[in-house]
Amino acid sequence: MKKSEIAIFVINIIALIQVKNILILLFLFTSFFSFGQDSGKKVRFTNAGFCEKEFELIHTKLEISFDIPNEVLFGKEWITLRPYNYSTDKLILDAKGMKINDIIFKGKSLNYSYDNKKIKIDLNAFYTRNDTLNLFIDYVASPSEINRYSVEDVSNSKGLYFLNSKGLSASKSAQIWTQGQTESNSCWFPTIDKPNQKTTQEISIRVPSKYVTVSNGTLNNQKTHTNGERTDSWVMNEKHAPYLFFIAVGEFSVVKDSWREKEVSYYVEKEYEHLASAIFGKTPKMMEFFSDITSVDYVWDSYRQIVLRDFVSGAMENTTAVAHSELAYQTEGDLLDGNRWEPTIAHELFHHWFGNLVTAENWSNISLSESFANYGEYLWLEHEYGFDKAEKHRLEGLKLYKDQGDQMENLVRFDYDNPKDVFDLITYNKGGAILHMLKNYIGTASFFEGLRLYLTENAFTSTEVPQLRMAFEKASGKDLNWFFNQWYYGSGYPKIRISQDYNLLEKTVTVTLRQQGKEFYFPVSIDVFEKGRKKRIELFVDSREKSITFSYDTYPNWIQVDPDHVLLAEFSENKTLRDYRFILTNASHFVDRKNAVLALSEHQEDKRVFEMIVESFKDANYEVQVAALESVDLSGKYAKAKVISKIENIAKTSKNNYVKAAAIKVMGRLVYFDYQSFFEKSFSHKSNIVKGSALEALYYLDKSSAIERARNLPDNVKETIAYPLSQIYIKEKDEKEIVFVSNYIVQGMYMSNNDEIKALFKKGFYWVAGSNSAKAFVNITSDLVKKGEQFKKYNFDKQAIKMLRIMVEEQDKVGHPNKSELIEIVNSALMKLIKV
Repeated sequence: MKKSEIAIFVINIIALIQVKNILILLFLFTSFFSFGQDSGKKVRFTNAGFCEKEFELIHTKLEISFDIPNEVLFGKEWITLRPYNYSTDKLILDAKGMKINDIIFKGKSLNYSYDNKKIKIDLNAFYTRNDTLNLFIDYVASPSEINRYSVEDVSNSKGLYFLNSKGLSASKSAQIWTQGQTESNSCWFPTIDKPNQKTTQEISIRVPSKYVTVSNGTLNNQKTHTNGERTDSWVMNEKHAPYLFFIAVGEFSVVKDSWREKEVSYYVEKEYEHLASAIFGKTPKMMEFFSDITSVDYVWDSYRQIVLRDFVSGAMENTTAVAHSELAYQTEGDLLDGNRWEPTIAHELFHHWFGNLVTAENWSNISLSESFANYGEYLWLEHEYGFDKAEKHRLEGLKLYKDQGDQMENLVRFDYDNPKDVFDLITYNKGGAILHMLKNYIGTASFFEGLRLYLTENAFTSTEVPQLRMAFEKASGKDLNWFFNQWYYGSGYPKIRISQDYNLLEKTVTVTLRQQGKEFYFPVSIDVFEKGRKKRIELFVDSREKSITFSYDTYPNWIQVDPDHVLLAEFSENKTLRDYRFILTNASHFVDRKNAVLALSEHQEDKRVFEMIVESFKDANYEVQVAALESVDLSGKYAKAKVISKIENIAKTSKNNYVKAAAIKVMGRLVYFDYQSFFEKSFSHKSNIVKGSALEALYYLDKSSAIERARNLPDNVKETIAYPLSQIYIKEKDEKEIVFVSNYIVQGMYMSNNDEIKALFKKGFYWVAGSNSAKAFVNITSDLVKKGEQFKKYNFDKQAIKMLRIMVEEQDKVGHPNKSELIEIVNSALMKLIKV
């Protein structure tokens, strides 16, 4: 899951990677902390036996109903299983925080012991692998009280969640939903909660008739009861892991679609029914694409996607019933700027091959699921939108991984303390990058043939990384032990210093790659540009220092190592102004041209450089165009009226909303009052990113008009352009909007890539901390608690506690009449964080 997952997905004003769990999207926090890694630590194999099989699940049948106001599930379970290998007279099931009423086998109640985590059952006789056992369990689950049992030592792993169960919130309808990964589904039904188990299932869900239900598989039957309730019976005939079981209950509109005569449906709130197809409508095309590249058709009988409020993950790949957080919801204005949720939709769908059809044997091998889902995002974006779009997404993900500060964990980890520890940017972003390198090394055809072999040979089973390696070796004929030992079972990535030594007499050049720190082996391409021609040299680096010497006829214009940006590495080399000029006009990869723009922007006193930046307004890649617009120096002596006219024309005619928005921002910096009517007109643009830029530009000319227009925006649009709005409100210290701003303070302080914006939101924090707004205090303290819990691993709980204490100090300084109330709100949050 994408967590698992992400990656909060910030409004599309800020370009962020879509990762699966909101955890991933917020790992940006980690760039604020520095953690030492003991390179000499001993590897612990404490988890080596976690997934040993004593029993094998065969079938699970559930009948469940609810006491919704009290957040209780009443369950009846028929569980079919058999001893896996050795004869035994004991059975242990995972069942967290339940009340067990009875366990019946062969018509008799069994003796058992229960410690609120596991049921240890006495079967009264020994059974062998040839025996099939059918047990009945009557139980009650109270997931909202699960914290007292310290389940997984993670406070939000309740398995089953009730939203607005007592109907106290006017803004959110009641919902019930589950989240099983890693081992939380055993909070709502007894099972063997391990990823290497596979079982078919039946789930009957009794609810008030106004509610829609969703579960895995097919809705087989519906029965209406005389008391106004209804029972929906869902059947799943294909085997899958217990963590992929799912139920959801709520008031949803169902938008129907199809793929090869199989049902494809989108479950959304009524308000978003007209946008469901715009958000999720490419799903059938994705199903066709993934079926084609893997040569394995989507095997499941249907595919449903549901959007849930307050979901604890970014999204989750429950088999045939994918759950998405409310971040999937977008307005028409958002979608005009690009469906920011589309990579996540692709990610969860690709799991139905990697993770659901073939499942990791244990959480140590979760890269077999999450790394592939991450790379599935890239494959889809490249197919649908082209190379540049996919590369932008991949390289942004790699930057998140490199910036997180904790890079020295292996991709395959046997020494985790908690299964959730392995759901991080190493498993997701680095894992996806490793697959990209592997595809480049063995070739696209061999890579996809390897996927086919892996999926067909292991369908409906669980695997470990060596099985993946052997599939790729069989497909390619290459020995890949060196690759897997280094990248899968090793840590880090190469950090390389590049130098070039020219022998002008011999007309040769020696390119040397020197690795700093840990040594890696890898293939790398080198492009040599000479007289407008390019030739490619392939090099395999098999030592800490590797050199290659070649001759030239004319002094090379540029020598580029890893021109396709395939290698997961960090390169350093000295480039001259001459190099950057050549790169800007000749590099094929947009990242090189963008970096050249940024480097050249420091030298705009040079007329030729200034002209090149202006010329880059027309680059084929919109990222380069935006970089050029944001970097151009209009205060210099070469900034003639015709350059400003070009920017005006881009703002008025560009079909790319990001380029149009960037041009409007540049115009705003000029503070020409002649532009006011254009900014006002642009504020009515359907694109939210254009609207946000127009608002910022208008603010420089007419603050009161900008603020008044902002206040009259619909709430959903305000949320979309929250960052530019919040910046305006903080600058103005607009007390009427302090509650709105308080929702975005923490994000602004820690998630922006712009130091100026971070500093502004820090001022906003002190503004809120010294205010007398109880609602603003509730918002910011709740946000700090939530993020402190989520990112305890990265010590953000300590940072959150520090910020809460600053809030108390600020209240002591100002002494508002409601000071006691405000400090009580802070103290309540402190107590929650101290317990984390």
